[in-house]
Amino acid sequence: MQKLIIGSLVGGILLFFWQFLSWGVLDLHRPTSQHTVNQDSILTCLAKNIEPGFYFIPNTPSGVSSEEQQKFMESQAGKPWAQVYYHKSFNTSMSGNMIRGLLVNIVTIFLLCWILLQCKERNLKDTVLLSFSIGLIGYLTGTYTNSIWFEFPTMADLIDTVVGFGLVGLWLGYYLK
Repeated sequence: MQKLIIGSLVGGILLFFWQFLSWGVLDLHRPTSQHTVNQDSILTCLAKNIEPGFYFIPNTPSGVSSEEQQKFMESQAGKPWAQVYYHKSFNTSMSGNMIRGLLVNIVTIFLLCWILLQCKERNLKDTVLLSFSIGLIGYLTGTYTNSIWFEFPTMADLIDTVVGFGLVGLWLGYYLK
């Protein structure tokens, strides 16, 4: 049990540290939050026209028939579209988000440790490959699959997966041997 807890805590902190570098110091995720000089007028327009929520524009209202939806989609082919995540106020306090992120990382690595400890024979190479594979499963089934439909860049997320789960795999391969 001690190996599970220490492995999870240190691995979760390692993953969190990499994410801090990736998002903050290295700024790898900039392509997913670009600046526009029109941001003030866009936000003013949004504030006047929508409630907080997540929007796919253009879209049909709920309850339209599949024939109407198909006709609408055909009429929109080749036209502009957007995804909007709209919030009424910008919360600049990051402490709650950072705590939640760290806790999620610790729980994630706890689950990874539990899986690794089920393997009776493991070596450094197997541990790194299994760690990397589990991270890649998360990337492919979540972030990358969404990017197929909504066309956003994911290279930084792939780098996060490779480096983050590679570091954790190296740690766990050393610690759990």
